[in-house]
Amino acid sequence: MMKLKNTAWLIASLLVLAGCDQAEKSAQQLLGQAAESAKQAIDDTHKAAEQALSDATGNLIGKKEATEQDSEKSESSSQEI
Repeated sequence: MMKLKNTAWLIASLLVLAGCDQAEKSAQQLLGQAAESAKQAIDDTHKAAEQALSDATGNLIGKKEATEQDSEKSESSSQEI
């Protein structure tokens, strides 16, 4: 009878340990997926920020160049007269 209880206890302990191991593996998978999702979100945000900065500075540079070209045209018009 004592042997049966010990064997049952040992089997129950092994099942609990196996369950814990599986739970740990599942938790590690979830953490890995969460980390990958976070990395992707950071990359997407970085790209969007770079694009916004490029658009903003491109517009400023474009306006500056247009102003400079207008100034040059005005100067050349004045010189022709």
